[in-house]
Amino acid sequence: MIPYGRQHITDEDIAAVIETLQSDFLTQGPKIAEFEQAFATYVGSAYAVAVNNGTAALHLGVMALGLQPHQKVITTPITFVASANCIQYCGAQVLFADIDPTTYLIDIAQVEALCQTQSDVVGIIPVDFAGYPVHMEQLHAVAEKYGLWILEDACHAPGAWFIDSCGNKQFCGNGTYSNATVFSFHPVKHIATGEGGMITTNSKQVYEKLCMLRTHGITRNPEIMLENHGPWYYEMQELGYNYRITDFQCALGLSQLKRANNGLTRRNQIAEKYNKAFAHTCIQTPQVADSVYHAYHLYVIQVLNRLELYTYLRSKEIFTQVHYIPVHTMPYYKAQGYKQGDFPIAEAYYEHCLSLPMYPSLTNEQQDFVIQTILEFYNT
Repeated sequence: MIPYGRQHITDEDIAAVIETLQSDFLTQGPKIAEFEQAFATYVGSAYAVAVNNGTAALHLGVMALGLQPHQKVITTPITFVASANCIQYCGAQVLFADIDPTTYLIDIAQVEALCQTQSDVVGIIPVDFAGYPVHMEQLHAVAEKYGLWILEDACHAPGAWFIDSCGNKQFCGNGTYSNATVFSFHPVKHIATGEGGMITTNSKQVYEKLCMLRTHGITRNPEIMLENHGPWYYEMQELGYNYRITDFQCALGLSQLKRANNGLTRRNQIAEKYNKAFAHTCIQTPQVADSVYHAYHLYVIQVLNRLELYTYLRSKEIFTQVHYIPVHTMPYYKAQGYKQGDFPIAEAYYEHCLSLPMYPSLTNEQQDFVIQTILEFYNT
Protein backbone atom coordinates (compact mmCIF):
# COMPACT_ATOMS: atom_id res chain seq x y z
CA MET A 1 0.00 0.00 0.00
CA ILE A 2 1.29 3.46 -0.95
CA PRO A 3 -0.53 6.31 0.85
CA TYR A 4 -0.45 9.97 -0.17
CA GLY A 5 1.39 10.83 3.07
CA ARG A 6 3.08 8.98 5.89
CA GLN A 7 5.00 9.72 9.08
CA HIS A 8 8.59 8.54 9.41
CA ILE A 9 9.53 7.41 12.93
CA THR A 10 13.15 6.40 13.50
CA ASP A 11 14.90 4.57 16.32
CA GLU A 12 16.24 7.96 17.43
CA ASP A 13 12.68 9.31 17.66
CA ILE A 14 11.60 6.34 19.75
CA ALA A 15 14.61 6.67 22.06
CA ALA A 16 13.90 10.38 22.58
CA VAL A 17 10.29 9.67 23.56
CA ILE A 18 11.26 6.81 25.88
CA GLU A 19 13.84 8.98 27.62
CA THR A 20 11.19 11.61 28.33
CA LEU A 21 8.62 9.01 29.43
CA GLN A 22 11.17 7.81 31.97
CA SER A 23 11.88 11.35 33.22
CA ASP A 24 10.06 13.36 35.88
CA PHE A 25 7.77 15.16 33.43
CA LEU A 26 5.10 13.98 31.03
CA THR A 27 3.14 17.19 30.48
CA GLN A 28 4.54 20.63 31.24
CA GLY A 29 8.23 19.80 31.38
CA PRO A 30 11.49 21.15 29.94
CA LYS A 31 11.14 19.57 26.48
CA ILE A 32 8.35 21.99 25.58
CA ALA A 33 10.49 25.09 26.04
CA GLU A 34 13.39 23.33 24.34
CA PHE A 35 11.24 22.49 21.31
CA GLU A 36 9.83 26.01 21.19
CA GLN A 37 13.29 27.57 21.18
CA ALA A 38 14.64 25.12 18.59
CA PHE A 39 11.66 25.70 16.30
CA ALA A 40 11.88 29.49 16.65
CA THR A 41 15.55 29.26 15.65
CA TYR A 42 14.66 27.01 12.70
CA VAL A 43 12.17 29.46 11.17
CA GLY A 44 13.94 32.62 12.34
CA SER A 45 11.34 34.04 14.74
CA ALA A 46 11.80 35.60 18.17
CA TYR A 47 9.17 33.48 19.94
CA ALA A 48 7.34 30.18 19.52
CA VAL A 49 4.46 28.68 21.52
CA ALA A 50 3.73 24.95 21.25
CA VAL A 51 0.12 23.76 21.46
CA ASN A 52 -1.84 20.53 21.09
CA ASN A 53 -2.73 20.84 17.37
CA GLY A 54 -2.73 23.20 14.41
CA THR A 55 -6.39 24.13 14.85
CA ALA A 56 -5.69 25.26 18.42
CA ALA A 57 -2.77 27.29 17.04
CA LEU A 58 -5.13 29.05 14.63
CA HIS A 59 -7.70 29.70 17.35
CA LEU A 60 -5.17 31.14 19.79
CA GLY A 61 -3.53 33.10 16.98
CA VAL A 62 -6.66 35.05 16.06
CA MET A 63 -7.49 35.59 19.74
CA ALA A 64 -4.01 36.88 20.54
CA LEU A 65 -4.27 39.28 17.59
CA GLY A 66 -7.47 40.68 19.10
CA LEU A 67 -10.22 39.31 16.86
CA GLN A 68 -13.64 40.37 18.15
CA PRO A 69 -17.23 39.28 17.34
CA HIS A 70 -18.71 40.65 14.10
CA GLN A 71 -15.34 41.69 12.68
CA LYS A 72 -14.27 40.22 9.33
CA VAL A 73 -11.21 38.21 8.30
CA ILE A 74 -10.19 37.20 4.77
CA THR A 75 -8.93 33.73 3.91
CA THR A 76 -8.81 31.28 1.00
CA PRO A 77 -11.44 28.66 0.10
CA ILE A 78 -8.71 26.15 -0.84
CA THR A 79 -7.58 25.03 2.59
CA PHE A 80 -8.64 22.73 5.39
CA VAL A 81 -11.73 24.07 7.15
CA ALA A 82 -9.78 24.99 10.30
CA SER A 83 -8.27 28.04 8.56
CA ALA A 84 -11.76 29.51 8.31
CA ASN A 85 -13.33 27.95 11.40
CA CYS A 86 -10.95 29.71 13.78
CA ILE A 87 -12.55 33.00 12.69
CA GLN A 88 -16.00 31.64 13.50
CA TYR A 89 -14.83 30.47 16.94
CA CYS A 90 -14.47 34.14 17.85
CA GLY A 91 -17.92 35.07 16.55
CA ALA A 92 -16.35 36.87 13.59
CA GLN A 93 -17.21 36.62 9.89
CA VAL A 94 -15.25 34.76 7.21
CA LEU A 95 -14.63 36.46 3.87
CA PHE A 96 -13.18 34.29 1.11
CA ALA A 97 -10.96 35.53 -1.70
CA ASP A 98 -10.49 33.37 -4.79
CA ILE A 99 -7.16 31.75 -5.63
CA ASP A 100 -4.44 32.40 -8.18
CA PRO A 101 -4.86 29.82 -10.99
CA THR A 102 -1.10 29.13 -11.18
CA THR A 103 0.00 28.88 -7.53
CA TYR A 104 -3.40 27.93 -6.01
CA LEU A 105 -2.65 30.49 -3.28
CA ILE A 106 -4.94 33.31 -2.18
CA ASP A 107 -5.17 35.99 -4.88
CA ILE A 108 -3.66 39.14 -3.36
CA ALA A 109 -5.47 41.41 -5.83
CA GLN A 110 -8.78 39.93 -4.72
CA VAL A 111 -7.80 40.46 -1.08
CA GLU A 112 -7.32 44.16 -1.79
CA ALA A 113 -10.62 44.31 -3.68
CA LEU A 114 -12.39 42.95 -0.60
CA CYS A 115 -10.66 45.52 1.60
CA GLN A 116 -12.00 48.26 -0.70
CA THR A 117 -15.60 47.07 -0.60
CA GLN A 118 -16.03 45.57 2.88
CA SER A 119 -16.15 47.34 6.23
CA ASP A 120 -14.83 45.95 9.53
CA VAL A 121 -12.10 43.82 7.90
CA VAL A 122 -9.36 43.45 10.50
CA GLY A 123 -7.15 40.57 9.34
CA ILE A 124 -6.00 38.09 6.71
CA ILE A 125 -5.22 34.38 7.07
CA PRO A 126 -3.20 33.40 3.98
CA VAL A 127 -2.38 29.71 3.54
CA ASP A 128 0.94 28.40 2.21
CA PHE A 129 -0.97 25.73 0.37
CA ALA A 130 0.82 22.43 -0.36
CA GLY A 131 4.07 24.00 0.86
CA TYR A 132 4.17 26.92 -1.61
CA PRO A 133 4.85 30.12 0.37
CA VAL A 134 2.56 33.10 -0.13
CA HIS A 135 4.50 36.21 -1.22
CA MET A 136 4.08 37.76 2.19
CA GLU A 137 5.87 40.99 1.28
CA GLN A 138 3.19 41.79 -1.30
CA LEU A 139 0.39 40.76 1.04
CA HIS A 140 1.92 42.77 3.88
CA ALA A 141 1.80 45.89 1.70
CA VAL A 142 -1.97 45.41 1.33
CA ALA A 143 -2.39 44.70 5.05
CA GLU A 144 -0.42 47.78 6.02
CA LYS A 145 -2.43 49.96 3.62
CA TYR A 146 -5.72 48.93 5.24
CA GLY A 147 -4.50 48.46 8.83
CA LEU A 148 -4.91 44.67 8.96
CA TRP A 149 -3.04 41.97 10.84
CA ILE A 150 -1.77 38.80 9.15
CA LEU A 151 -1.90 35.32 10.66
CA GLU A 152 0.02 33.11 8.23
CA ASP A 153 -1.12 29.49 8.02
CA ALA A 154 2.15 27.68 7.25
CA CYS A 155 0.99 24.24 8.39
CA HIS A 156 2.14 22.88 5.01
CA ALA A 157 5.34 24.88 4.76
CA PRO A 158 8.00 24.73 7.49
CA GLY A 159 11.32 25.37 5.78
CA ALA A 160 9.79 27.00 2.69
CA TRP A 161 10.91 30.47 1.63
CA PHE A 162 10.59 33.17 -1.00
CA ILE A 163 13.03 35.89 -2.04
CA ASP A 164 11.80 39.41 -1.28
CA SER A 165 12.41 42.63 -3.21
CA CYS A 166 15.71 43.16 -1.37
CA GLY A 167 16.99 39.74 -2.41
CA ASN A 168 16.58 38.21 1.07
CA LYS A 169 15.20 34.75 1.76
CA GLN A 170 12.06 35.05 3.85
CA PHE A 171 11.28 31.78 5.62
CA CYS A 172 7.70 30.92 6.48
CA GLY A 173 7.14 31.86 10.11
CA ASN A 174 10.02 34.30 10.55
CA GLY A 175 7.57 37.13 11.17
CA THR A 176 9.11 39.70 8.85
CA TYR A 177 5.82 40.26 7.05
CA SER A 178 3.26 38.65 9.38
CA ASN A 179 2.10 39.22 12.94
CA ALA A 180 2.09 35.50 13.72
CA THR A 181 2.35 32.16 11.92
CA VAL A 182 0.90 28.75 12.71
CA PHE A 183 2.29 25.27 12.02
CA SER A 184 0.96 21.73 12.38
CA PHE A 185 2.72 18.57 13.53
CA HIS A 186 0.09 16.10 12.37
CA PRO A 187 1.66 12.77 11.30
CA VAL A 188 1.56 13.50 7.56
CA LYS A 189 3.24 16.90 8.01
CA HIS A 190 7.00 17.57 7.78
CA ILE A 191 7.48 17.24 11.54
CA ALA A 192 5.29 14.77 13.42
CA THR A 193 4.39 14.80 17.11
CA GLY A 194 1.22 12.70 16.77
CA GLU A 195 -0.91 15.79 17.14
CA GLY A 196 0.59 19.19 17.82
CA GLY A 197 1.02 22.73 16.61
CA MET A 198 3.14 25.85 16.98
CA ILE A 199 2.62 29.60 16.76
CA THR A 200 5.58 31.84 15.99
CA THR A 201 5.75 35.62 16.38
CA ASN A 202 8.20 38.47 16.87
CA SER A 203 5.86 40.35 19.20
CA LYS A 204 6.46 39.93 22.93
CA GLN A 205 2.91 41.13 23.60
CA VAL A 206 1.40 38.49 21.28
CA TYR A 207 3.72 35.83 22.73
CA GLU A 208 2.65 36.55 26.32
CA LYS A 209 -1.00 36.56 25.28
CA LEU A 210 -0.57 33.17 23.57
CA CYS A 211 1.09 31.67 26.64
CA MET A 212 -1.78 32.81 28.86
CA LEU A 213 -4.57 31.70 26.51
CA ARG A 214 -2.93 28.28 26.04
CA THR A 215 -3.30 27.52 29.76
CA HIS A 216 -6.83 28.51 30.85
CA GLY A 217 -6.04 32.25 30.76
CA ILE A 218 -3.77 31.74 33.76
CA THR A 219 -0.51 33.54 34.47
CA ARG A 220 2.19 33.03 37.09
CA ASN A 221 4.16 36.05 35.93
CA PRO A 222 4.53 38.33 39.00
CA GLU A 223 5.08 41.34 36.73
CA ILE A 224 1.49 41.25 35.46
CA MET A 225 -0.41 39.65 38.37
CA LEU A 226 -2.75 41.95 40.28
CA GLU A 227 -1.92 40.25 43.58
CA ASN A 228 0.76 37.86 44.83
CA HIS A 229 0.10 35.63 47.84
CA GLY A 230 3.31 33.62 47.53
CA PRO A 231 5.26 31.23 45.26
CA TRP A 232 2.15 29.05 44.74
CA TYR A 233 -0.03 31.91 43.51
CA TYR A 234 -1.49 32.17 40.04
CA GLU A 235 -4.20 34.29 38.48
CA MET A 236 -6.79 33.56 35.82
CA GLN A 237 -6.98 36.87 34.02
CA GLU A 238 -8.87 35.79 30.90
CA LEU A 239 -11.06 32.96 29.68
CA GLY A 240 -8.47 30.69 28.10
CA TYR A 241 -8.22 27.07 27.02
CA ASN A 242 -6.35 23.88 27.79
CA TYR A 243 -4.44 23.75 24.51
CA ARG A 244 -1.20 22.43 25.99
CA ILE A 245 1.08 19.90 24.36
CA THR A 246 2.93 17.16 26.28
CA ASP A 247 6.61 16.87 27.05
CA PHE A 248 6.99 13.53 25.26
CA GLN A 249 5.38 14.92 22.11
CA CYS A 250 7.91 17.74 22.14
CA ALA A 251 10.73 15.22 22.61
CA LEU A 252 9.51 13.58 19.39
CA GLY A 253 9.26 16.96 17.70
CA LEU A 254 12.82 17.86 18.67
CA SER A 255 14.10 14.60 17.26
CA GLN A 256 12.17 15.07 14.02
CA LEU A 257 13.30 18.70 13.69
CA LYS A 258 16.93 17.56 13.49
CA ARG A 259 16.29 15.96 10.09
CA ALA A 260 13.69 18.43 8.79
CA ASN A 261 16.01 19.84 6.12
CA ASN A 262 16.86 16.35 4.88
CA GLY A 263 13.13 15.71 4.53
CA LEU A 264 12.70 18.89 2.49
CA THR A 265 15.52 17.88 0.17
CA ARG A 266 13.96 14.48 -0.39
CA ARG A 267 10.52 15.98 -1.02
CA ASN A 268 11.97 18.24 -3.70
CA GLN A 269 13.74 15.27 -5.30
CA ILE A 270 10.44 13.40 -5.46
CA ALA A 271 8.73 16.45 -6.98
CA GLU A 272 11.45 16.82 -9.62
CA LYS A 273 11.05 13.18 -10.63
CA TYR A 274 7.27 13.58 -10.96
CA ASN A 275 7.77 16.75 -13.00
CA LYS A 276 10.05 15.01 -15.49
CA ALA A 277 7.85 11.94 -15.77
CA PHE A 278 4.69 13.93 -16.52
CA ALA A 279 6.25 16.52 -18.82
CA HIS A 280 4.63 16.59 -22.27
CA THR A 281 1.55 14.69 -21.04
CA CYS A 282 -2.00 15.79 -20.34
CA ILE A 283 -1.13 15.97 -16.63
CA GLN A 284 -0.61 19.49 -15.27
CA THR A 285 2.19 19.56 -12.69
CA PRO A 286 2.82 22.29 -10.07
CA GLN A 287 4.41 25.48 -11.36
CA VAL A 288 6.97 27.03 -9.02
CA ALA A 289 8.62 30.43 -9.39
CA ASP A 290 12.42 30.62 -9.40
CA SER A 291 12.28 32.88 -6.33
CA VAL A 292 10.48 30.25 -4.25
CA TYR A 293 11.59 27.17 -2.30
CA HIS A 294 8.58 24.84 -2.16
CA ALA A 295 8.22 22.63 0.94
CA TYR A 296 6.06 20.07 -0.92
CA HIS A 297 3.83 18.89 1.86
CA LEU A 298 1.63 17.94 -1.09
CA TYR A 299 2.36 17.25 -4.73
CA VAL A 300 -0.84 18.28 -6.50
CA ILE A 301 -1.53 17.57 -10.15
CA GLN A 302 -4.46 18.63 -12.32
CA VAL A 303 -5.95 15.82 -14.38
CA LEU A 304 -8.84 14.82 -16.58
CA ASN A 305 -11.06 11.93 -15.47
CA ARG A 306 -9.99 12.38 -11.86
CA LEU A 307 -12.52 10.00 -10.32
CA GLU A 308 -11.59 7.26 -12.77
CA LEU A 309 -7.86 7.79 -12.14
CA TYR A 310 -8.39 7.92 -8.35
CA THR A 311 -10.34 4.64 -8.50
CA TYR A 312 -7.82 2.97 -10.80
CA LEU A 313 -4.93 3.89 -8.51
CA ARG A 314 -6.78 2.54 -5.48
CA SER A 315 -7.23 -0.76 -7.32
CA LYS A 316 -3.43 -0.88 -7.47
CA GLU A 317 -3.19 0.06 -3.76
CA ILE A 318 -1.99 3.59 -4.50
CA PHE A 319 -3.98 5.89 -2.25
CA THR A 320 -4.12 9.46 -3.51
CA GLN A 321 -6.16 12.27 -1.96
CA VAL A 322 -8.03 15.44 -2.93
CA HIS A 323 -6.93 18.70 -1.27
CA TYR A 324 -9.30 20.45 -0.76
CA ILE A 325 -13.03 20.64 -1.22
CA PRO A 326 -13.59 24.44 -1.36
CA VAL A 327 -14.58 25.55 2.12
CA HIS A 328 -17.37 27.83 0.90
CA THR A 329 -19.19 24.81 -0.61
CA MET A 330 -19.49 23.08 2.77
CA PRO A 331 -23.09 23.02 4.10
CA TYR A 332 -22.10 25.08 7.15
CA TYR A 333 -20.80 27.93 5.00
CA LYS A 334 -23.57 27.60 2.43
CA ALA A 335 -25.99 28.26 5.29
CA GLN A 336 -24.20 31.60 5.73
CA GLY A 337 -24.94 32.61 2.15
CA TYR A 338 -22.04 31.23 0.13
CA LYS A 339 -22.89 29.20 -2.97
CA GLN A 340 -21.44 27.30 -5.89
CA GLY A 341 -20.09 29.77 -8.42
CA ASP A 342 -18.87 32.35 -5.91
CA PHE A 343 -15.19 31.51 -6.46
CA PRO A 344 -14.86 29.98 -9.92
CA ILE A 345 -11.08 29.55 -9.95
CA ALA A 346 -11.10 27.63 -6.67
CA GLU A 347 -14.00 25.50 -7.90
CA ALA A 348 -12.31 24.76 -11.23
CA TYR A 349 -9.14 23.79 -9.39
CA TYR A 350 -11.11 21.39 -7.19
CA GLU A 351 -12.67 19.62 -10.16
CA HIS A 352 -9.27 18.37 -11.38
CA CYS A 353 -6.85 18.32 -8.41
CA LEU A 354 -5.24 15.15 -7.07
CA SER A 355 -2.47 14.78 -4.48
CA LEU A 356 0.05 12.06 -5.31
CA PRO A 357 2.15 10.15 -2.75
CA MET A 358 4.68 12.59 -1.26
CA TYR A 359 6.76 11.81 1.83
CA PRO A 360 10.50 11.40 2.47
CA SER A 361 10.39 7.64 3.02
CA LEU A 362 8.71 7.04 -0.37
CA THR A 363 11.19 4.79 -2.17
CA ASN A 364 12.34 5.23 -5.75
CA GLU A 365 10.71 1.90 -6.61
CA GLN A 366 7.39 2.98 -5.09
CA GLN A 367 7.47 6.29 -6.95
CA ASP A 368 8.32 4.51 -10.21
CA PHE A 369 5.27 2.30 -9.69
CA VAL A 370 3.04 5.35 -9.07
CA ILE A 371 4.32 7.05 -12.22
CA GLN A 372 4.04 3.92 -14.35
CA THR A 373 0.49 3.26 -13.18
CA ILE A 374 -0.67 6.82 -13.94
CA LEU A 375 0.91 6.78 -17.39
CA GLU A 376 -0.67 3.38 -18.11
CA PHE A 377 -4.07 4.81 -17.18
CA TYR A 378 -3.80 7.63 -19.71
CA ASN A 379 -2.18 5.50 -22.43
CA THR A 380 -4.82 2.73 -22.46
